Amino acid sequence: MTHRIAAGIMPLLDSAILVAAREKGFAEAEGIDLHLVREISWANIRDRMAVGHFDVAHMLAPMPIACNLGMTPLATPTLAPMALGLGGNAVTVSVALWQKMADAGSVGDLDPTTAGRALRATIAAGAKAGRPTLRFGVVHPHSGHNYELRYWLAASGIDPDRDVEIVILPPPLMADAIGAGRIDGYCAGEPWNTAAVAKGLGHIATVKAAIWKSSPEKVLGVAALWAEANPGELAALLRALYRSAEWCAQPGNREELAGLLSCPHYLDCPVDWLLPALSGQIRSGAGTVQVDDFFLPQAKAATFPWKSHALWFYSQMVRWGQINATAENAARALDTYRPDLYRSALKPLGVALPGANAKVEGALTSPTPVGSAGASLVLGPDGFFDGKVFDPDALDAYVRGQQARD
Repeated sequence: MTHRIAAGIMPLLDSAILVAAREKGFAEAEGIDLHLVREISWANIRDRMAVGHFDVAHMLAPMPIACNLGMTPLATPTLAPMALGLGGNAVTVSVALWQKMADAGSVGDLDPTTAGRALRATIAAGAKAGRPTLRFGVVHPHSGHNYELRYWLAASGIDPDRDVEIVILPPPLMADAIGAGRIDGYCAGEPWNTAAVAKGLGHIATVKAAIWKSSPEKVLGVAALWAEANPGELAALLRALYRSAEWCAQPGNREELAGLLSCPHYLDCPVDWLLPALSGQIRSGAGTVQVDDFFLPQAKAATFPWKSHALWFYSQMVRWGQINATAENAARALDTYRPDLYRSALKPLGVALPGANAKVEGALTSPTPVGSAGASLVLGPDGFFDGKVFDPDALDAYVRGQQARD
């Protein structure tokens, strides 16, 4: 019997696992008719999930948490039983802003410390000269993009709420918004950073893989009521997506994957815009920079829904005044990510399953074998560019420390 599953996706590189699951037959092999529906904004994804148009969706990693905390319109219980890869986005600035940053010492190597220092100096010079406040775009208030941009700015000595303006735009509009002079920079997923460089409109200043190594980006969002009513179908989907992630991770499949994603009903962009992120050869605007682990579909437990990731996103919601810090809210955030469902679905495949459901983010400075069930597993390096560590067992202290700095 074939089971139809409706899934919303956004035109982004990190929809790859879902697209390949359908196009390469991994979903069909599990008895699933995976029906992918392209949307233009994350708000549409969120709202169509809420009203039952989608059973599952390609979703911003913090979004299911926001849904469960009642932070969204039509908030509906949502689970995240699987991640859809690590990394995959960047911070792009206009050519004009990049020139000012270069004059202030940014050298084009995508290092977040150097770029952040140069941006801080540029902002200070602009304020002294009476120039307008710089405006940066992010894709949604409850997005990894918003939180990592804010983290990078704050760690660089820039107040995200006073020194710059942050606005919301769908990712495919970001490059054109820079070209129209409506924003000075943005944080978005690929290929929309490469698009700005290819059009001569922008310069990639730094990347997610450098701001937070081995960091989460998108998850499979699942309507909780659908998951409860269809446990077998969900498990089959998780298996199909894992097999798809294995295929996407193979270097020999990059060009075929880029071809699939570039189709009009998916990303509708040139194949050439997708290859930099898949290979790690990032075209910054000042040359090509090799970025290890820019986008990981499968290695380093890239599809595992770490509860420590959920709690870090929650910590940022608290830090930036989106939600109050309470034990109940922390528990809801923690319970949103469901490694138990992931383990149950994938254990029969003998794949690498981490020995724990959470980890200290920033504890690994090099690739490290870790305890696992099934196949062997290597994690790291991970952690934040400023050297800070997030221990999920010390959540309250982490939150207090951030608030004290702010």
